[in-house]
Amino acid sequence: MASLVRHVTIDCADPHALAGFWAQALEGTLGEDDNPGDDEAVVESAGASLLFIRVPEGKSAKNRVHLDLQPQDRSRDEEADRLVALGATVLADHRNPDGTGWITLADPEGNEFCVERSKAERAATGAA
Repeated sequence: MASLVRHVTIDCADPHALAGFWAQALEGTLGEDDNPGDDEAVVESAGASLLFIRVPEGKSAKNRVHLDLQPQDRSRDEEADRLVALGATVLADHRNPDGTGWITLADPEGNEFCVERSKAERAATGAA
């Protein structure tokens, strides 16, 4: 049997704070045993489990791996606005006049992620 991905692990300065952002972003839950000051924190969500680990060095380059979020009950633009209100910042706008494309954001510690169109938005334009 093949291996399964248990967590996507993200290095960070403050695991509890960053996990709190991602718990809200993914409408997931922060681990019951995770507390401020801990060296790690877990977020469980419908899509993936994220593990945040404290590291001494700060982020210094573009991520080699990033998350692509697909909203379930909001549009891409509504979801991006919600995430910015939670503390994300817009890094790049790759939206096209025909409605396709995505938005690249950064979480509160600068880790890049993208917000893509919802299934409904993809179906409305006939694009995959």
